[in-house]
Amino acid sequence: MAVLDDIEQIADLLETNAAAAEELGRLTDETASALRASGVIRMLQPKDFGGLESHPVDFFRAVLEIGSHDPSAGWVAGVVGVHPHELAHGDRRVQQEVWGEDPDTWVASPYAPMGRARPVEGGYLFNGRWNFSSGTDHCQWVMIGGLVTDQDGNVAEPDAVHFLLPRSDYEIVEDSWDVMGLRGTGSKDLVVRDAFVPDYRTIETKGVTDGTGGKDPSRESVPLFRMPRNVMFSGAITTATLAMAKGALAAYVAVTRSRQGRGGRAALDPFQLSAMGAAAADIDASVRHVLWDVERVFEMVSRGEVVPLELRAEVRRNQVQASQRAAAAADSVFRLSGGGSLHQSGALQRRWRDTQAALHHVQNGSGPIFQAYGLNLFGHPIPAHVKI
Repeated sequence: MAVLDDIEQIADLLETNAAAAEELGRLTDETASALRASGVIRMLQPKDFGGLESHPVDFFRAVLEIGSHDPSAGWVAGVVGVHPHELAHGDRRVQQEVWGEDPDTWVASPYAPMGRARPVEGGYLFNGRWNFSSGTDHCQWVMIGGLVTDQDGNVAEPDAVHFLLPRSDYEIVEDSWDVMGLRGTGSKDLVVRDAFVPDYRTIETKGVTDGTGGKDPSRESVPLFRMPRNVMFSGAITTATLAMAKGALAAYVAVTRSRQGRGGRAALDPFQLSAMGAAAADIDASVRHVLWDVERVFEMVSRGEVVPLELRAEVRRNQVQASQRAAAAADSVFRLSGGGSLHQSGALQRRWRDTQAALHHVQNGSGPIFQAYGLNLFGHPIPAHVKI
């Protein structure tokens, strides 16, 4: 795969820039430029707008490779790289605005419906403030969540709508990302004040969520765009998290090769070896499980079938468990890595912090997903706030 080959070529660059990104509080320009050139952000983008329409497993493998070298770069590649999958369902006019002149245009998020949109002639007057807009400094547009209100400001429609805004219509709050992990993602706050959003720059989420389609019917015949959004977006979060765990294990191995403990060489310590073997198995199992799920969902949509709620719930169950299992594996070896690994200059502690931080993303929260899976299994409705 050409994109994966390109990513392997920039592995050293990603490793070198990881610490600098943490210091900056965003990806370095060099890293962002390298990701742009690799084509990873265009993998889920329609071919008629310069995209690659790659198999989703190939995209997730690319995120895994990037994130194993630089967790923040992997996170941004996953989050920003999955947005074209949804934008492809939008009105063709907004697709043209975003990609028409530059197919390498990046789109940020977040999806949390923190905005309020009051209907006006031709569209909406939009306001709000959002947290966690990953990679936003390198993006020229944002796809952002909100609720439609009546003229008095009361929520009129309970279902979230995603609004597309150009960079000129929102503010990035520069001092809003001071965190203990994933610092290099630059996941800053955004503010929108009385921005006019035309009707055609909105995406209603239901058809995109379950894979039955959006505003652009030309996409419905392409299997990639029949993939349920929550399998894809949550899959990006999951694979980025697994990549961090892989990177943490690799950093642990590098430290352990030369480390001397009180009992001699750490690489000969049976407790170190046992923990490392178990961690490697758990991380590998998590990766294989997640990619297998994506493969079988893609096969289903390729046959023209709609993915049922039961399978979507199962996939989400497996994704959150994979993240938890891989992060626990990374934690298990970090706790055996010795006091020297606590130094801020070391890659292992940074990768451990990033892995722990990733678990705080709502898509990695296991409790609500396990509950939803169980409720659906026993024939009960899933709470409206849990998206499967």
